[in-house]
Amino acid sequence: MSAIFSNEKVANNHVLITNPLHTKENLFNIKGMKRKLYAKLLAWKTSKNRKPLVLRGARQVGKTHLLKTFGKQEYDNCIYLNFEEDPKLSEFFSGKLKPSIILENLSAYLEKDIHAENTLIIFDEIQECPEALNSLKYFQENANEFHIVSAGSLLGVKLANTKGFPVGKVNFLDLYPLSFFEFLEAIGKNKLQEFLMNISEFNPIPEPLHEDLIMLLKKYMYIGGMPEAVMEYVETESLMGIKAIQKEILDAYVLDFAKHAPKDQIMKITEVWESIPSQLAKENKKFIFSAIRQGARGREYETAVQWLADAGLIYKSYNISVPKLPLLGYSNKNIFKIFLLDVGLLATMSNVSVKSVVEERGLFSEFYGAFTENFVAQELSQQHQSLYYWTSAGIAEVDFVIEQELDVYPLEVKAGVSTKKKSLVVFNEKYKPKTSLRTSLMNLKKDGNITNIPLYFLGRLTKILVN
Repeated sequence: MSAIFSNEKVANNHVLITNPLHTKENLFNIKGMKRKLYAKLLAWKTSKNRKPLVLRGARQVGKTHLLKTFGKQEYDNCIYLNFEEDPKLSEFFSGKLKPSIILENLSAYLEKDIHAENTLIIFDEIQECPEALNSLKYFQENANEFHIVSAGSLLGVKLANTKGFPVGKVNFLDLYPLSFFEFLEAIGKNKLQEFLMNISEFNPIPEPLHEDLIMLLKKYMYIGGMPEAVMEYVETESLMGIKAIQKEILDAYVLDFAKHAPKDQIMKITEVWESIPSQLAKENKKFIFSAIRQGARGREYETAVQWLADAGLIYKSYNISVPKLPLLGYSNKNIFKIFLLDVGLLATMSNVSVKSVVEERGLFSEFYGAFTENFVAQELSQQHQSLYYWTSAGIAEVDFVIEQELDVYPLEVKAGVSTKKKSLVVFNEKYKPKTSLRTSLMNLKKDGNITNIPLYFLGRLTKILVN
């Protein structure tokens, strides 16, 4: 028997949604924003190996909106429970973690029946209740007919420190800020995005489109991919209000440090966080602990750096001296670069002027190409690429090294249209890769063994390598 719920709110944070029409005009739409992760949510729903789902991602990347919309569009009913807004919910997980008892108690609390058929149950801000996280194991073992998704801020931090978490009993998905392709759709450039997605031959992109895409990329590098900032631009068609929104997001992150980090790490986390723009402004972007403060050592700050990585606020790119598979096995965990989760937030932290968007080179050349390299790190991370870079005894450095289908590819990042390739030449001569990659403001182009990929086309990198 299926439960029938009405479109009503129970308290302030338990939303019961009915949507009998199942409108599926778009994969996913939040005020016009499609997210590519929606397709993976659909696959999760129908998978024969479906388990309770944990959706990870930094604060304000759109997790709650994504799950609510998924529940509304794909299920008859959606129950939304927020452990941060309603601390009383944790009491239902304080005793025996038996799914039937938990659901019976929640049903009485909500004054609604809860049945498995075509109902999505959302546990939001689940990091506030470690027992609810642990209960997912028992839902998988004893009540897997229920469709349960969970999300929360700083989940990566909580999962790293929660004893007894049911490894192997849940599915994971990760949500990031909007990619450049998602940004194009959000601002109404659907046809342009479809054009890029449908390119199947390695021919130059028509010059008028190429120039338009470079200008749009400049805007993206200033706005970034945080949904609230993108929506501000969509609604106002202006860049003037973006910085205020980004500052609010950055302030919220700093408050999270004080609220959720270990007390002895708060100051160190803040110091690492605030040092990132100046670290990236160096020509050699290797993270230097002594640049945080005089005499600082890595062992003093390694916990702080890992906290930021677990929180999804930074990407770490590890140095490798030998590009052999698996790259992880040849990486030096003590030598790395740190990139910010979102290039737009980096622009605000660096106090970049909006005028840089209309300048000829704009953000691409700022701080030795720091924004360009951060953009590339962001795009690669969204394609589930672990980040590595290669150095050779001070002679050459390749910005990224990519592992794809048993091959290794060097990727050099250029802020403009430079064709300099010293580092790629050194790498090619030494390791003879199948092809070397350069991403820049140049159009699609083959230069001997070097394949040039426009920065705005990086969303198709995986397809390029496969083909």
